[in-house]
Amino acid sequence: MTASIHHKLQSDNRNMKSTIIGSSLVVLAGSLLAAEAASSAARDVSLVVTARRFFAPLPASPPPNSAKAELGRRLFFETRISVDGNVSCSHCHLPERQGSDGLPKSFGVFGKANPRNAPTIFNAAYQFKAHWRGDRETIEEQAEKSPTGPATFGNPDFPAVIVKLKSIPGYTELFGRAFPGKADPMTQKNWGEAIGAFERTLPQRTRFDAYLKGDTKALSPAEQAGLQKFIDIGCANCHSGVGLGGGSFAKFGIVSDYWKETGVADPDKGRADVTKNDADLYVFKVPSLRNVVATGPYFHDGSVADLTRAVRVMGKTQLGLDLSDKDAAAITTFLGALTQSVPINYSAPTPFPDTPRE
Repeated sequence: MTASIHHKLQSDNRNMKSTIIGSSLVVLAGSLLAAEAASSAARDVSLVVTARRFFAPLPASPPPNSAKAELGRRLFFETRISVDGNVSCSHCHLPERQGSDGLPKSFGVFGKANPRNAPTIFNAAYQFKAHWRGDRETIEEQAEKSPTGPATFGNPDFPAVIVKLKSIPGYTELFGRAFPGKADPMTQKNWGEAIGAFERTLPQRTRFDAYLKGDTKALSPAEQAGLQKFIDIGCANCHSGVGLGGGSFAKFGIVSDYWKETGVADPDKGRADVTKNDADLYVFKVPSLRNVVATGPYFHDGSVADLTRAVRVMGKTQLGLDLSDKDAAAITTFLGALTQSVPINYSAPTPFPDTPRE
């Protein structure tokens, strides 16, 4: 064998080995990537399965165009029923504030302060009671009693409301369409039922709902990490269900007094003022966390403006944890996935005209 042939064979052999090694490395790298992808997918699915143990996706809302919901929409945005002509339900539940008003405590008729923060109305339909202290059983009952609330509409009684409604052309007909077959449909109960029908059209599904339904890409990796932390440290034990809250009562300050963390000088006694039972001292409805990023300030008294700080307060008072910057930020990031779009019907309709003066 000549030297040139021998050299060529050696070169070909080296090239073949390099090719085999290179191909093996490519296959190995591909296998590792595939294994990592499979592992990542398994983790994603595992977190969804875990999340479904605590939470449920939002059901579809009823259509917004029924006669009852349309009447409720008009009443919700109607200011002429209040004593000063300036206050409506929407006064404390603004579209640009995701159904809340951005104030620690809302102001009603003649600037009177309400005793507690106004939570978003967008998710109220799926909560087990209304108001922070649960002193209204349903959103319909809450709406029914609002026209005679001294700090809301300020009317002395509901007959005064009926006089105002009947003085505005259009309402008599619309009440008749919403409650057909009734001899006198313009009642306080029907007022509440109509507004409740409107409010039940407002909840909208979020990216978190898509995630719970199996779309693991609906949440970013950072949001999924925050969700995992939210579950691991125990937040989901109270903030659970469809609303991530809104389904139970809990003491605010299980581990430590809440007012020491929020800086409130005059603590609200909570549900104890309703039940007259000392066991309910500082007990409030667990708030729903849907839309929480856009609906500060937080807690029943609006005492904390920053959401990350509110997360820290909850960690301290409810769980006895001093959350790290990383953990508090992770949870806050997850909560951003709970923001819904503003419903297309959540705006004031063109008002019925006033009765012309003679």
